[in-house]
Amino acid sequence: MRTALLIGSLLVSALAGPARPAEPAALPEPLPARMADTGRGTQLITAVASGTGATTGKVTWWERRAGRWVAVGSSGARFGANGLTEGATRQQGTNTTPTGLYALPFAFGVRPAPAGTRVPYRPVRQDSWWCQDNASASYNRWVEPLPADCTAAESEHLVTYAQQYAYAMVIGFNYTEPVRNRGAGIFLHVNGKGSTAGCVSVPEESMRRILAWADPRRSPHIAIGTTSGATDITRY
Repeated sequence: MRTALLIGSLLVSALAGPARPAEPAALPEPLPARMADTGRGTQLITAVASGTGATTGKVTWWERRAGRWVAVGSSGARFGANGLTEGATRQQGTNTTPTGLYALPFAFGVRPAPAGTRVPYRPVRQDSWWCQDNASASYNRWVEPLPADCTAAESEHLVTYAQQYAYAMVIGFNYTEPVRNRGAGIFLHVNGKGSTAGCVSVPEESMRRILAWADPRRSPHIAIGTTSGATDITRY
């Protein structure tokens, strides 16, 4: 009886013919193609964490080629010590990285601009500051020198962050029309010793590569978010 069953099974297999290979799974579209808004340019940086409590993640820089988004480079990234939060409701001093889609107004650095840099690049001097004083008319602005209405204790003396600000780009969070107490001085910059106070940071070589790649004629933006949830990057 067992022999008959075995022969019957083999016969059915033979009649069925050789097994067909499984259809390959469709590859997901590149992240920018799944986003609601990419800034309407042809260059984009995505900074993505696994969730709002994460302090590390991944930065990828993309460009549009022949109608498709192509990843040009990527690296590990660090975020605020208290994770990420909605940019529209962020509060200053919370050590959180604001999520959202932002322009990249200009770059700056303690060191000279890397070869090939095309974005506007400001050299950091001894009297270069970023005003974060909510009472100042220069709130969330680069100032040289520090104005009388902006206290040093409420500002960043840029030259003192020689490692982090060796190379940096301004992230246009709360920049065009600053809202007081929303936050100031959010940058894409070189890694320090650990997580940031709200910025996005990457290794120095990645920052150099990003500066040499970014082209203001292609309107580069940065999108910051998580892989899912309230700050899901695909909705920006």
